[in-house]
Amino acid sequence: MGDEGGAPVPSPQQARAQASAITSGKAAPEAEVSPSSQLRTLFDRPRLSPGQRRIAQYLIEHITEAAFLSITDLADRVGVSQPSVTRFASAVGFSGYPALREKLQSIALGTLAGGPAEEIRGNELQAAVDAEIENLENLRRDLADPNLVIDIGRKLSSSTPLTVLGLRISVSLAEYFAYAARRIHPDVRLVTRGGSVAYDALLQSREAGGTWVLAFSMPRHAQETLTAVRVARGAGLKVALITDLALGPLADEADVAFATGTGSRLVFDSYAAPGVMCSALLQAMTDADPERTQARLEEYEQVADQHHFFLRD
Repeated sequence: MGDEGGAPVPSPQQARAQASAITSGKAAPEAEVSPSSQLRTLFDRPRLSPGQRRIAQYLIEHITEAAFLSITDLADRVGVSQPSVTRFASAVGFSGYPALREKLQSIALGTLAGGPAEEIRGNELQAAVDAEIENLENLRRDLADPNLVIDIGRKLSSSTPLTVLGLRISVSLAEYFAYAARRIHPDVRLVTRGGSVAYDALLQSREAGGTWVLAFSMPRHAQETLTAVRVARGAGLKVALITDLALGPLADEADVAFATGTGSRLVFDSYAAPGVMCSALLQAMTDADPERTQARLEEYEQVADQHHFFLRD
């Protein structure tokens, strides 16, 4: 569709594909962050047990006091054992509680000396949104150098077929990615069932000439996802993984892992940052082959208009 005698008017999706190409560059310096934001960055990335989350939340809410507590006093305040505090310190990347307390004290002293004021604490739903904003800020920092995303997007684009794997709770992210990828890629194969069904699909993808699998693994991480990734690697497929942990058996098995935080403040996790990571890889795929992207989007728009797929807004 377009002006009579003129060039076709691109759809909004086509215009975004043309205008939003990823370019290399460095992010601007980050603004100074509040103590609670610093602590969420420190605590939100690892996968913490419920008891460890209680410790983290207490430290976030009482940083100026808690930073100077002994391990015994902190355990008593939170209602956990001293070994639980030690395991928490290890889980968030410290050699022990003394090293963690030293870090907490540096943050607390910055607050007492006139550093950034603490955020006004809202309700639990607002806290969950705050945690997701922090995950997105962390992802933004990770994408300061987009070259890895650009490179993997190019490789996913060139893999025909391209297999997208997501099992159990990760199905929704895999379905979203596959749905969008089919607009710009000629052969996208979605695998959402484990066991022998996944094995067959992965082996057939390799036999058909595929070279890459994009896998999703959100907590709780399924054993069958790890098994499927190993099957893919054994068949000669490369694996790109979107997950919440940079360390662990799944990340170890993948050829490249994009670790993005998940929102874990509510009963069920939320996936703002993994969703943006999906969109970034999709954008990189469109940039990798702009001619194919444009042709496929134009063809799809013609079919959509012909069959009235969408309401006219």
